[in-house]
Amino acid sequence: MTHTTSPAVDPLLAVPTPGRRWRRVTLGEVVAVVFAVSLVVASVAPGFLAPQNPAAVAPLDSFQPPSLAHPFGTDESGRDVYTRIVHGAGSSLLIGLAATGIGLATALLLALVAVFGGRFADAVVGRTVEVLFAFPALLSALLVILVLGPGPVAATVAVGLSTAPGYARIIRTSLLRVRASGYVESARLLGHSPARIVLRTILPNALSPLLALATLGVGQAVVWASSLSFLGLGAQPPAPEWGAMLASARVYLTTAWWLTVFPGLLILATTLATTTIGRSLDARSAGWGQSGPSGQSGQSGQSGRPS
Repeated sequence: MTHTTSPAVDPLLAVPTPGRRWRRVTLGEVVAVVFAVSLVVASVAPGFLAPQNPAAVAPLDSFQPPSLAHPFGTDESGRDVYTRIVHGAGSSLLIGLAATGIGLATALLLALVAVFGGRFADAVVGRTVEVLFAFPALLSALLVILVLGPGPVAATVAVGLSTAPGYARIIRTSLLRVRASGYVESARLLGHSPARIVLRTILPNALSPLLALATLGVGQAVVWASSLSFLGLGAQPPAPEWGAMLASARVYLTTAWWLTVFPGLLILATTLATTTIGRSLDARSAGWGQSGPSGQSGQSGQSGRPS
């Protein structure tokens, strides 16, 4: 009797097993991505979607309801609301991205000091973060603006610093988990320097889930920055920023509903889109992290081997 040997199959090309779950793209994720791409286009090239001048006034056309000529209506000066919303997407999105970047950078610095600075540094950072958590994030942002003064730059810094404590906790926990893993110990036994272990092994594995976290944070930062502008502490009218548009339109809430509805809907849609994309990225990275191509546990699809 002859025995035939089946050809070896590359595990990376094999049919997905229960350990490697493929997640289908949902309709909500597609809509969220399309909306996010539209926001990016509006931020980079607003004239492509709305060629009109957002500051052009036409007193005879003031308070026009939504129509074919003005899809989102006009405001008290006859300015086209759709044009102002499109041109305001850039400032709103830029504030959200910059605030998220400031928050993540500050949190990363705090987490690194806490994890690698010894017990005393960890205790100091931990107590500081707990004290900051005692204040609502919006109140912390108001305190920062009280020091820096009102304006879009101050609002961006304020929102970024107010989100840092939450990010710091998450990053610190991730760093501690990776530092205690077996592949970090293997890197030490191989004689790698502490700097190389931190930069080439710990940070890539610990920070890989931050993409999903940052995506979730952008929507939150947009809401908070719009709230500060609504309170008169961020961008000031007549700037085409969504929060500033809401602030200037609140006195016309009963007579011109479209002035507040459409900017509010854009803020809500931006938050929903970034939340949907962030949760999708988090679910996919968690699925790959449970079982990478080698069948071993990793972080966000990485093999968990020391570099």
